[in-house]
Formats: sequence, structure tokens, C-alpha cells
Amino acid sequence: TVRKYLNKKTVPEPQKRPGRKSKLDPYKPYILEKLNEGPYTASRLYREIKEMGFDGGKTIVKDLVREVRPKQGVSAILRYETKPGVQAQVDWGELGTIEVDGKLKKLFCFNMILGYSRMRYVEFTLSIDTSTLIQCHLNAFEHFEGFTQEILYDNMVRREVMLWIAEQPAILSIQDVPILMCISGNGSVQSSEDNEV
Repeated sequence: TVRKYLNKKTVPEPQKRPGRKSKLDPYKPYILEKLNEGPYTASRLYREIKEMGFDGGKTIVKDLVREVRPKQGVSAILRYETKPGVQAQVDWGELGTIEVDGKLKKLFCFNMILGYSRMRYVEFTLSIDTSTLIQCHLNAFEHFEGFTQEILYDNMVRREVMLWIAEQPAILSIQDVPILMCISGNGSVQSSEDNEV
């Protein structure tokens, strides 16, 4: 065959092969329609067309979705910075268990961090009840030699903070400290110490 092509004066055009049919072809209109409707995942679409009779693999569905769906960039988030003395952020973390008097007890970590300087106060406790929460705050205020204009709380302490306010409104009204709750699922408002507790 090499001699045959060497003796010819022109290079022959390559023959086009007929396109192979994909197992996905009958389901493409359905997938495209669903992708236009909203944010469907490839896994969900795979499950749906599998129920419709598709017997192919998940990878081919993922490839089509990746090809069709526009790339979604990460939305920019304006970082929230505070001035000195404006905000403290509080979170509780559960650190596992510790043996006390021969019994296993849960160990918790109270963490208050100043928004501007990132100075922190950390206290380990065996309880997250209201009186412990109050005492941890008072200890933190003493450590910082004062308190901030506002305190931002994560969802984990929401219940305890509400109980605290109900039981001891005088503490915060005397010190005039506003209580701010972190919005659930909003990473831009999430407290700074979330990754550290």
C-alpha cells in the first residue's frame, strides 16, 4: 500500500467514517431541556435517564453536562473587615471526650476572637449551658480588658445566647453590647474562627 500511494501524484482524501451513535443520543434532548430549566447535576440526570431505560455509564452523562453547561465561576465575596474595638466573634467547638473522675465527659471549647487584631480568648469547658456561656464571656472580657461594640455569634451558640439574653438581659444592657447572629450558610458572614475550632 505504501508503493501505491508513492506512485500517485496526489494524496487521497481520507475517507470519513460514519459517526457512531451514542447510547446517550435518545436522551440528549431531555438532558438539554433539564439543564435549561435549572441547576441539575450530572448524577441526578443520570439517575433520571437510567429510570427511562438508559443503560450507559455515568461518565458519558458527566461529559455531556460539562460540555453543555457554562462554566460557573466563583462569585466574588467582599471580605468584611472591622475597625479596632468594633466586633468580637464567638463560637463553641466540641473537641471529643475527656475522662473526669473516671467518667467520660464531652470537652467543649469557647472561642472569642477580636475582629480587627485577631487576638483570641480560648477556654475549655465541660458544659455549654447558659451559666458557662456567661462565665466564658466575662472571662474573655477580663482577658481583653474590655469588650467590643458588638458580638457576632455562629449558629451553634444561638440557643445559648438567646437563653442568656432571656435570663441575664442586664449584663448586656449595662455594657450596651449588640448581639449579632451569623446567617446560616452565608460564608461571607461566617465567623473567622470557624476553621480553627
